[in-house]
Amino acid sequence: MTQTPLLTITDLVIQAQSDDGPKTLIDGLSLSLNKGEVLGLIGESGAGKSTFGLGAMGFTRDGCRFASGSVIFDGIELTQASPKVRRGLRSTRIAYVAQSAAASFNPAYSLIRQYSEFPVLAEGRNRSAVEVDAVEAYRRMHLPNPEEIGFRYPHQVSGGQLQRAMTAMAMACKPDLIIFDEPTTALDVTTQIEVLEAIREAVREFNTAAIYITHDLAVVSQMADRIMVLRHGNLVEEAPTAKMMSDPQEEYTKSLWAVRSFKAPAKPLPDDALTPLVSLKNVTARYGPAGPDVLQNVSFDLHKGRTMAIVGESGSGKTTSARCAMGLLPRRAGDVLLDGVSLPPDYHKRSKEQLQQLQIIYQMADTALNPKQKISDIIGRPVTFYTGLRGRARTERVRDLLSAIDLDPNVYFDRYPGELSGGQKQRIGIARALAAEPRVVICDEVTSALDQLVAEGILRLLVKLQQDFDLSYLFITHDIATVESIADDVVVMQKGKVVEAGPKDQIMAPPHAPYTELLLSSVPEMDPGWLDRVVQKRALE
Repeated sequence: MTQTPLLTITDLVIQAQSDDGPKTLIDGLSLSLNKGEVLGLIGESGAGKSTFGLGAMGFTRDGCRFASGSVIFDGIELTQASPKVRRGLRSTRIAYVAQSAAASFNPAYSLIRQYSEFPVLAEGRNRSAVEVDAVEAYRRMHLPNPEEIGFRYPHQVSGGQLQRAMTAMAMACKPDLIIFDEPTTALDVTTQIEVLEAIREAVREFNTAAIYITHDLAVVSQMADRIMVLRHGNLVEEAPTAKMMSDPQEEYTKSLWAVRSFKAPAKPLPDDALTPLVSLKNVTARYGPAGPDVLQNVSFDLHKGRTMAIVGESGSGKTTSARCAMGLLPRRAGDVLLDGVSLPPDYHKRSKEQLQQLQIIYQMADTALNPKQKISDIIGRPVTFYTGLRGRARTERVRDLLSAIDLDPNVYFDRYPGELSGGQKQRIGIARALAAEPRVVICDEVTSALDQLVAEGILRLLVKLQQDFDLSYLFITHDIATVESIADDVVVMQKGKVVEAGPKDQIMAPPHAPYTELLLSSVPEMDPGWLDRVVQKRALE
């Protein structure tokens, strides 16, 4: 017997209202999805992946509408259903895993309370029983201390842990359909393997249908039964995963397969006789007066004009090291030096000149930019604070910075962050850091939330800016491809300690330290059988 599709979308058109009239975001897309089937959606930023995924739930963002077409879920026409019917389906029979967990959780409630909300309210289940299920879900997602982590608040866990908690929460009601919108973007490669396997097991166990949205071609090849490639809201091509990966037909699809070929020009090794620009010397730090040390005797040197990548899994101490360097987390022991001069542990006690020298670009541009401020104000504030420029001089400086990040100042000067794409927001974060005229810029996972085409553009921009502004970069990343593209030196961290450090060519070439070997072997390959082989191999070890 022919299986009746769980989800059928026919000729769907989604439009957004603009000053110039309706703008078509999704242009006549169709799909059919059965129970237990996983569809991969790929394409560059602005292709319409998330809009289409949300449309599959019968949802459109503010300012958007279903212009025509149909979305039928288990016999229910969602585009015509009442708000009450649609609300009744969401989080019970249809779930959504957002890309930005930090922006999606309620900061006022614990993780386990948010996990329990729909099973208790919508299904009438006992809260204690739901909390037992939550612990098991956290265990399946390989979260640390699953019995305790649910009682933490969103700000008390890492970005990768928060993303896994959201995935667990989406599965709380065992939905029939889950929309995964970049669910492993914030995860390091070792954790990503565990979460991908956990998601795949849950989908199989509950016979759940899924739409898996991602910019990572290697990841989608492990998860999807078939793949749709989107561009500008249109279907480019669709095929079973194995065929799509081995023999894409369209030139645009082939261009997606060919990205990440960029390599920054090699630099000569630094003169050991020269004083490093930034040094961490035996830095030890903890969160809270009684907590465990999350950094233990961490030491490394960043030299002028170079890019140092810090790699390691979630919780290894990468971002914590950067926070100590910035003075955002006062160190408990050790020293942070700038040009050989010790910096105060707390940024409040640093001079304006010391603050100016080290700036940071945050991972999640969505939460790092004030949505109520215009771009001109976001960039202009540090211009005035650090350089004293005001009025016309400040305006010209902001316009120059927008031009430096390849955004037209005539277009973007008066826009708000909500009017920008993810890649454009990240460029604004870069411009804001440059506005202080620093010598060192800390890049904290600045490409992890971006599709591969946009990420490559950001890497090229950073290399250009490094040359134009004589910058040094401390580049925090879990993406080995990014390390290969941009780094001069590499620091490998695990559990708050430095495993090894040195020039990239030395660290990335065999023989590797065991932990470095684990990281390198965990990088997904564009081969649909890769995840199965890795899971099987590690089960035997």
